[in-house]
Amino acid sequence: EPEEVSLPELDLLQDPEDELLCSRLLEAVRAALGRAALGRKGRSRLLVPAPLLAQVRRELLRLACSEPCGLRGALLDLCVEHGKTCHAVGHMAADPTVVPTFQLTLVLRLDSRLWPKIQGLFASAPAFTPLKLSTGFRVMKKKLYSSEQLLIEEC
Repeated sequence: EPEEVSLPELDLLQDPEDELLCSRLLEAVRAALGRAALGRKGRSRLLVPAPLLAQVRRELLRLACSEPCGLRGALLDLCVEHGKTCHAVGHMAADPTVVPTFQLTLVLRLDSRLWPKIQGLFASAPAFTPLKLSTGFRVMKKKLYSSEQLLIEEC
């Protein structure tokens, strides 16, 4: 009987440098989301659920593992869907010392459950209204060194 390998295939492909770089990139994402001005007169604060960052981390590492420079070659555009519009909230290079080989556009969504919709009905609304992000997101990958088609992942 062949022995089963219990390690997920991604663990075998991960570069420790990419892991560290991904942590720094996610901190930059969190900071950009903290500065994002959404809602009426830009008075909303985005709440980022922990599972969202974990999912984004896995997806970024997965999309980078087939790239010549790994995550170091990534440019990341960060957007938040708010209603029918998409707000750009950040643009960052994973490693500014490396010529980018691919571009990722990460589109986060606001949680569409009832609470964000009824918050505005209260007369004594706080100065900053918290808006929670959904754990669902979309990421688009475009290779900058090839004419390959755009890859879009829904998560």
